[in-house]
Amino acid sequence: MDQPLSDDQRRARNIRRFTAGVSLALMVLCNAIVLVGLWASGINLDELATTPDVFNSKQDICLRLSWQSVAGAAGPVRLCSEWINLSDPSGKTHQIQREITLRQGPDGQYYVDQGIHADYRLLILVLFVVAVIASGLAAKWYLVSRYRLRLESAAHGASLVH
Repeated sequence: MDQPLSDDQRRARNIRRFTAGVSLALMVLCNAIVLVGLWASGINLDELATTPDVFNSKQDICLRLSWQSVAGAAGPVRLCSEWINLSDPSGKTHQIQREITLRQGPDGQYYVDQGIHADYRLLILVLFVVAVIASGLAAKWYLVSRYRLRLESAAHGASLVH
């Protein structure tokens, strides 16, 4: 038959059960905080990770040409400003984005000037997620240690009374 559990074993089982419950509750709560924070910030993750959409003569069909100012060129240059990407199954037309800076390379071709575009929104998002995780771990540690102390003080108080 099963032997009755000692007070220490019962306390350890209760602490494990409490720890699992706190972990589960904090996982749900921390994920909810991150999702609400992401929604409230208005950050579009698709926008953060995309590269500029540019015309590629090997896989695109140009629909409209326009005059664009290009760094390194003497005057405005006629470039494709609207095209259809043959590898895009949606069939939508693509347009050159206003914020793109074009530059003439040493070979005479025109390239997108990537430059240094520091986007601190992603860094702030990562720091926010790390802060939420660290806060969750600290809360778990605090709650479990407080519960453990409460159980131990209750056990010592009960043993003194008997």
